[in-house]
Amino acid sequence: MFTTLNLRALGVATIATLALTGAILVGSRNLQNFDAALIAYLFGAVFAWFGLVYRYDVWLQRPPTRLYWRRGWQFFFSGRMFGHGWALVRRGFEDMAAQSFIRKRGGLRWAGHMLIAWGCVIAFAVTFPLTFGWIHFTLAQGTIDTYEAHVFGFRLFSFPLNSFIAANIFHVLNWSSVMIIIGLGLMMRRRLTDAGQIAIQTFEGDILPLILLAAIAVTGLGLTWDYEFMQGRAHQFMAITHAIVVILFLLWMPFGKFFHIFQRPAQLGVAIYRREGAMGPQAVCPHTQEAFASQLHIDDLKATTRELGYNFTLEDGSSHLQLSPQGKRAALAKAHLAARKRSGSLFG
Repeated sequence: MFTTLNLRALGVATIATLALTGAILVGSRNLQNFDAALIAYLFGAVFAWFGLVYRYDVWLQRPPTRLYWRRGWQFFFSGRMFGHGWALVRRGFEDMAAQSFIRKRGGLRWAGHMLIAWGCVIAFAVTFPLTFGWIHFTLAQGTIDTYEAHVFGFRLFSFPLNSFIAANIFHVLNWSSVMIIIGLGLMMRRRLTDAGQIAIQTFEGDILPLILLAAIAVTGLGLTWDYEFMQGRAHQFMAITHAIVVILFLLWMPFGKFFHIFQRPAQLGVAIYRREGAMGPQAVCPHTQEAFASQLHIDDLKATTRELGYNFTLEDGSSHLQLSPQGKRAALAKAHLAARKRSGSLFG
């Protein structure tokens, strides 16, 4: 176990977890606004945070990832920061908010992905602040029908109990659960009917995440159904079941498929890198005499491959990486031809 433990990532994750613990204490006014009924969710969220930071730091230690990460921040804080800022906003909206890269793969697939993604984002945005005690609700002083919303202990706004705003605030997790269930239906249909997906999918990587999300959404709706229509008769069962599946999801999230949620924003750094490369000198293939990539990318690729222990230097001292795909194919054909000439088997 200790031979595979990444000590640097362990240290970073420990510091990040201590920082989150401090933020919880400060944001909840020394747990004054913390709901003790959410203690199990709190521990699950803290452990999930530790796992996410640990794995993220391990991921960033890979030479290619580390290079993109470092270059992305370097270019973002360069003299052209504002131009990159607008590019980041546009790319963030297209790739993460609108998820246009999924829409290109099919309308129903995009709809299912959007429903699941935004259902989860809404649920996370509500659940974690409530769990940490950063948001809480109280009755307005001297009233029995007006609620006040508090953020980090400060009163934000008030609203009547029997109002449209109240109904949506108190049922926002139900709306997100409905979104997730509909999205899961669309995605599960694809998983069960698409021959290509059936051939390559795995239970752990593709089916289990959908099952866990479905269990969370269904048991969450079950809690609302219980206190709305069953006078709380099944509350203990539904609450325990919901807590179990949520905690299992939180503990599994750093090491399962949903880790890509936290990796995806790093693609914005790749977008900046490509913009910088396109504005700089271009690498010209000596075979085709045409530009095929940015010189920045080729130089960084050479450095990264050397760091990984790969040698792409050709006999004449040039680099295989300096060739375009067409140039590589031509170089390979020439090498085969030379080898056959040396072996005397050119004509069989």
